Amino acid sequence: MKKEYSKTNCKVTFSLPKVAIAGSESVVLLGDFNDWDRTGIPLKANGETFYTEIELEPGRDYEFRYLIDNVRWENDWNADKYVPSPYEGILNSVVSVPTAPVTMAAPAPKKKAAPKKATAKKAAPKATKKAAKPKKAAKDNLKKIEGIGPRISQVLTEAGIATFKALAAAKPDRIREVLIAANPKYRMYDPTTWPEQATLAAKGEWEKLQVLQDELDGGKRK
Repeated sequence: MKKEYSKTNCKVTFSLPKVAIAGSESVVLLGDFNDWDRTGIPLKANGETFYTEIELEPGRDYEFRYLIDNVRWENDWNADKYVPSPYEGILNSVVSVPTAPVTMAAPAPKKKAAPKKATAKKAAPKATKKAAKPKKAAKDNLKKIEGIGPRISQVLTEAGIATFKALAAAKPDRIREVLIAANPKYRMYDPTTWPEQATLAAKGEWEKLQVLQDELDGGKRK
């Protein structure tokens, strides 16, 4: 979720991955900023996401959700937080738009004194061998698994589930524990199909994975 401040307002970019829309034709944005009007603010397709930009007044939080094909609701996968809605068991996404911080101008760099002339040539230092760079730990793009966004991918990676193979071996209950331990708001995610999807991804069976994901809705079976 991108925020750009101007002198008076903040332009916020709202986006939702195409996998969350699952082949639907339209998605609109509703929230406090438009009095939850079901006409909504339409999102436009851009690569693997749908997005829209709106100007919001800084200094407060705004609750919002996405309405897909005028029948199905979806929360923002990268919301600043989630709060209970007026309807039992339903959460609303929240975007926080704080007052823009005042930035101080950086101090001017001090002028360097002119170097003194050398009186005698110094011996050039011997070249030293550079230490070998440590190898990066192996990890896969877990966002290829339907239902996993950037923040969830980061949570799983930090918990040691960084590859398709590791995710395939993890039990859904264990994944749930990892998510809730990272943030209670992740209780809303259902990882039941993630190991099944990861098994196909680990084997490189992308066509079979696509067939499976066509049967899913936001990572969950329809």
